[in-house]
Amino acid sequence: MTTHETLLAANAAKTALALADTDARCAALEAMAAALGAAREDILAANARDIDAARSRGVATVMLDRLALTPSRLAAMAAGMRDVAALPDPVGAVLHRTVRPNGLVLEKVAVPMGVIGVIYESRPNVTSDAAALAVKAGSACVLRCGHDAQNSCRAIVAALRRGLADAGLPRDAVSLLESATRDSARELMTADGLVDLLIPRGGAGLIRACVRGATVPCIQTGTGICHIYVDAAADLDMALAIVENAKTSRPGVCNAAEVLLVHKDIAAAFLPRLRERLTAQRAAAGLTPVELRLDARAAALIPGTPAGPADFDTEFLDYILAVAVVDGVEDAIAHIAAHSTHHSEAIVTADPTAAARFTAAVDSAAVYVNASTRFTDGGEFGLGCEMGISTQKLHARGPMGLGELCSYKYIVRGSGQVR
Repeated sequence: MTTHETLLAANAAKTALALADTDARCAALEAMAAALGAAREDILAANARDIDAARSRGVATVMLDRLALTPSRLAAMAAGMRDVAALPDPVGAVLHRTVRPNGLVLEKVAVPMGVIGVIYESRPNVTSDAAALAVKAGSACVLRCGHDAQNSCRAIVAALRRGLADAGLPRDAVSLLESATRDSARELMTADGLVDLLIPRGGAGLIRACVRGATVPCIQTGTGICHIYVDAAADLDMALAIVENAKTSRPGVCNAAEVLLVHKDIAAAFLPRLRERLTAQRAAAGLTPVELRLDARAAALIPGTPAGPADFDTEFLDYILAVAVVDGVEDAIAHIAAHSTHHSEAIVTADPTAAARFTAAVDSAAVYVNASTRFTDGGEFGLGCEMGISTQKLHARGPMGLGELCSYKYIVRGSGQVR
């Protein structure tokens, strides 16, 4: 099918999905999760073809990890769909009710968005996350994956569509564009009247292209230049554990830390321990050491790579961490304001005054006190899974779950009132 034909089919399916009751949509999610499990071998074989092709093109190991599926990751995808099914249904929820002096009863009611387009790159799990959230929120979704993941996503979508059919809902409620070209992405971005909401998930280039080129409503999801500030009052053992987790647990994802700011008063004590933990100890354990890119003040304290002009404005998505020494919390806040993508930032401190100042002044979707930035995730936030992490302020901000995938309308009940 062409992109236009796929969009027409999704629009034909959206009404049946919107009118399906909670039980029907939850049953569909259960059937989709079961179909995903039943197709495990086909999906893993398709993913192996994608991995082999990416490896032959010299794709970095960290990026291969984003692309790779395993039996446990597939099981987690199915579990995520079931988690979404168990969440309260947002559709039809009365968000606000008021009675006017003339007797009119106004209800602000959550309604499905309609058709949601999702453009994403090399993470096949986005396919099931997006489908689950859209279906539970009563909307159809049209997916456009990156070239690297095309075999994997085709196999996943084929399974999900079988599940929808088994549950008696239209297969076209979940669709994958057959083409992964820029033309197909452009057509999705400009499908006025056929796409109600566009959500890009990927690197800065993809998000920038969607925000600039879309003529349909588009939510800006975030590249993650995420910062951790270690304050003078920090527990240094805690800070080491948080920085290591935020940088190394999955460096190729958007909530991984990319920049570390360290208070000048504890830098001489903290930075040598950090270097030992992230480089020597990891290398001794057979793990990839972290390259530390140091500003002049940090470089005076520990060996590392001198930071270049762009290093504090780069989402590395790799075992690289930019490090700077700052004069205090105000300096850290100013640095973050100048370099952040407004995704996730953290302070490590035992000083409640510093924590309060940081959380009030830092303008990002998620701001942490004494915790890793890696928690910015729909599942970790109790949303089941997520459609993306919005770094804008209108309509949605932070991990986007079911509520953010609904619009609303006013239902007004009267008894003959005229104006």
